[in-house]
Parts: sequence; structure tokens; C-alpha cells
Amino acid sequence: MANFFLDNSDILFRFSNAPLAKLAGIMEGDFSASKEFPHAPATPEEAADNYRRVLESLGALAGDFIAPRSEDVDATGPVLNDDGSVAYATGTAEALDMLAKAEVMGFTLPHRFGGLNFPNLIYTIAIEMVSRADAALMNIFGLQGIAETINAFASEEIKQEYLPNLASGKHTGAMVLTEPDAGSDLQSVKLRAYQDSAGQWFLNGVKRFITNGCGNVLLVLARSEPDITDGRGLSLFVCQPGPTVKVRRLERKLGIHGSPTCELQFSDTPCQLIGERQRGLITYVMALMNGARLGIAGQSLGIGEASYRVAREYAAKRKQFDQPIENFPALRDLLIDSRMELLASRALTYETAIAVDILYGASKKMELDRPTDKDELKALRDTERKYKRIAGMLTPMCKYHSSEMSMKVSNDAIAVLGGSGYMKDYPVERYMRDARITTIYEGTSQLQVIAAVRGVVQGAAEMVCEELAAGTFAESVQPLVDRLNAARPVLAECIAFIKSQPGTEYMDLYGRKLVDAAIDLLVGYWFCRDVAADPSRLAFAKRWVNTRLPRIEYLRGLILSGDRQTMEEFDALAGPIPTLAD
Repeated sequence: MANFFLDNSDILFRFSNAPLAKLAGIMEGDFSASKEFPHAPATPEEAADNYRRVLESLGALAGDFIAPRSEDVDATGPVLNDDGSVAYATGTAEALDMLAKAEVMGFTLPHRFGGLNFPNLIYTIAIEMVSRADAALMNIFGLQGIAETINAFASEEIKQEYLPNLASGKHTGAMVLTEPDAGSDLQSVKLRAYQDSAGQWFLNGVKRFITNGCGNVLLVLARSEPDITDGRGLSLFVCQPGPTVKVRRLERKLGIHGSPTCELQFSDTPCQLIGERQRGLITYVMALMNGARLGIAGQSLGIGEASYRVAREYAAKRKQFDQPIENFPALRDLLIDSRMELLASRALTYETAIAVDILYGASKKMELDRPTDKDELKALRDTERKYKRIAGMLTPMCKYHSSEMSMKVSNDAIAVLGGSGYMKDYPVERYMRDARITTIYEGTSQLQVIAAVRGVVQGAAEMVCEELAAGTFAESVQPLVDRLNAARPVLAECIAFIKSQPGTEYMDLYGRKLVDAAIDLLVGYWFCRDVAADPSRLAFAKRWVNTRLPRIEYLRGLILSGDRQTMEEFDALAGPIPTLAD
């Protein structure tokens, strides 16, 4: 029997070496909820045991039930009925029913709404496993951030109305943000929100590319202030489907066929305001998007893991010239590089989730249980500020790196399988189709780099590297740590050069190169740190440092070149705008 938790040694390693007791304390406080809710843990040890039990159960569900249905789900997909309703593919509907019965549709919601009250780290592991089984299903399972947003910002009345049904899996939701002319630029949202004389809010307009737009709970970004044309004029609303909400079409897509992507028409749809007016984009959607980006990183890990496993098995069994093709040096390099990228993305994503959880804990304490002691209050404020910087950099960084990894690893898996990989006889062509969207939705890779590079330039990466370098390492890995320490001034030099350039154009032009250099250093330290817990992981640290430090030097040369040809000679280099045939 397949279990996508127990069969993954790297997930088990990351889980076993995570600060589970600390994260449990953040989520459970004094553990007093155990007196009221029978499933709430009474101790940190009990919480950690709960985390493992749920992940083992979900791992079995993903391996034995969801994965075998994924090929048929991809082939059939959802259907838009004549009455405007949407029917999931049979495998999707069955999987959602099983996930609801397993009580895992409220991962991070408080116990009082029927949630598990688990930290983001555990939810991210869950997302990866579900995505390995069926990336399209994750697009419904992974929308639990909608419930988090309602819990964080809505009134108690709205929470009671929506959250129990979301936690139980009776209802699913949708983030209704994108419009035909407002994709990455959400400040351009035009869908109108207005009030009648009694104060009731209504929605009018069209939304496009809405994942699970047929869901029962719709979080809608709309323009409530018609005279304010930027993001300050937007508010967030919640509504339910009904006769005034029409699914006009289901998009025909390259991949994730099991996930319905809808175009929605709102016609005087009654709705409720979430939180305060004018904070829809600036506060609420930004929080929602950050959680979604971490979720897409987890989804990318699942796709990458699934792709690598097919390639690895095929290379070991497929013979050419009387020997397995994995014996050929070029194939070995390709497979090793794929696995290293996958392990690096997992380390980066899980470290991001831990940072997000620590930030959540500090912010929650500041809001609900602020210390009266001056020194304690200062320490708490320092922690909140520190992890706000770290999470602000790592969140877009992990989404960028993991989504690009899933594209590369799935593409390389096809290369390993050759012609067979291009055929539907193997799932790797589906994995590559599914991977492509991860670099686009919830913010393209280019936008993630723009967000991450600002954190790098402001010193967040250097701060994390400095803390990691001050840690304790196994003696066997110390020479590698010394080499990483010697490379840190290169990152500082690149940052200083970029900061010396006028404006932000040069930073955006070379942002990806700087972010890549920062990731190479961070992952190098994490891999070296891992050796103390598991000496066999020395091979990973050696491979990473030996291949990435030369790349950092190469990136340094490009960043310090001062070359602006991309901006200054674009027309000459890109050529004339082609005239496309009708």
C-alpha cells in the first residue's frame, strides 16, 4: 500500500527535525482548548503525535485513493451543465468526499469551528502529498486560506456562518480576484460593489480565471469606492452562489484539468463586507495571497516529487546498449540535479512555513496577550519585526524557486523517458502540463523575484545566513561551511552594487540573479546544518556547495557588469513587433 508520507525520507527528515513543540505552543497557547474540545492536544508531545497521525493517514489516502484516480480526472475534468452548475470529475468528487470524512478540510482553523488548528508547516506537508497524488485536486483542497482570511478579518457573525461548513468539507471556496483586465495588477479591479439605502452590499461585474469558481463560498475583491482608482478603492466581500452568480464558462487549459477554472458574472449579487472598507487589497488579499503562494510552493513540490520518482525508476529499469540508462554519466548528472533542486525547494519551502508560523505566533501574542514587562515586550516586538522581514522575503522566494523547480524536474523527467515520456502511457507529460501553471498563478515568477529581491537588498538574506553560520555543525561538514562563509561577502558586494545604481530598474533587471545567489547560500547552510542530524546527508551538502558556489561567482560577474543593454537596446535585440495572421 502506498503512503506518500512514510515513503518520502526527506519529508520524514524535515518533519522529525522541525521545532514541532514550539509550533504547537504557538497554535495551542496554554493547551486549555483540550478541556473543551476532545480532539485538541493537552501537551506539545500530544500535538506532535497528532500531526504525525494525520499526515500518515493523509499520506495513505493520497497514495491509495487519490493518485489512482488522477489520470481519469485529467482525461475527463469538470463539466458545465446547462443549468449553469458545475459537476466535478468523478474522481475529484470522490476524493473531496474522502478528504471531508478524514476531517482535513480545516487544517489551520481553530478548534471551535471544527478545525485541526495545525501550523502552516504541517499544512504545507499535506499540500505537497495531495499534489503529488493529483495537482488539480490541490487547487480545491489548498483553498483553505479562504477560511483563514475569514477567521482573521471577518465579523464573528460571518465566521459562524461560513467556517464550520468549510472546516467540515461540506463547502468549498474560491478566491475571486482576477478580471479580464486585472491579472497581476489587482489595483485595476473594476467589479463594482455598492450599497442600497438599507446598507446591503451588492456586486456587479465579471471575474475570470477563478479557480473553483463554482465553490460555495466566494471571497470577492471589488471596487467599493468608485472615485478611487487604485488599490485603496477596493474592499473584500463574501457571498454564496445563487441565481445572481452565473458561471459563464469553464476555461480550456493546458493542465490541472480536474480543477474548474471559471468565468463568473455577478448581477446585483447580495454580499457581506469582510472587515473594513478600502482594506480589501492592501491588507486582506495580500495576506490571502501570501498564504496562497506558500501553498503553490507545496503544490510544486508534489509535482516535482512525482516527476522525479517516475524518472528515477525508469532510468534504473530501462536498458540501452546492454545496460541501464542510469549508468550513463549525462543521465546521472540530470537525475542528481533534479533531486538536488527538489530537496532544495523542500528545505526552502518548509523553512518558510516555519518562519510564517513564528511570525503568526508573535503577532497573535502582540494582539491578544501583550506582555506588560518592558523587556519581554521589546523581545516580542523584535521577534515580530525580524520574522516579518524573513517571511516577507522567503514567501515569494520559495514560490519562485519551487514552481521553477517543478517545471525543470518534470521537463527533465520527460527527457529521461525520451519518446515514452512524450506519450500518455506515462504520467510525466501530465506533470509537466500541471507544473506550468505554478509559475503563473498567485503571482508569476517574475513578480515573485521582484518581491523577494527587495528583501535580499534590505539585508534579510544576509541576516539569516549570519544566524545559520553561527550555528553548530558536524565536523565532517565544516570545510563546506568555511567555503559558504567565504562566499557571503560576494552576496554583500552584489547588494552594495545594486543599491548604488539609481532608481529600481537595475535591481529589477538583475533581481533573479541576486535572488538565485541568495537561495544558493541559504540552502547551502541548511544542507550543512542537516548533517548533524543525519550524517548520510553530507553527500547533499557536498553536491550543493560544489555546484552552487561557482554559480554564485558567475552571477556576481553578471550583476557587477553594469550592463543595461536589455533596457537600452530592446528594440534592436528583440526585433520588430511581428504582424500575426488573423
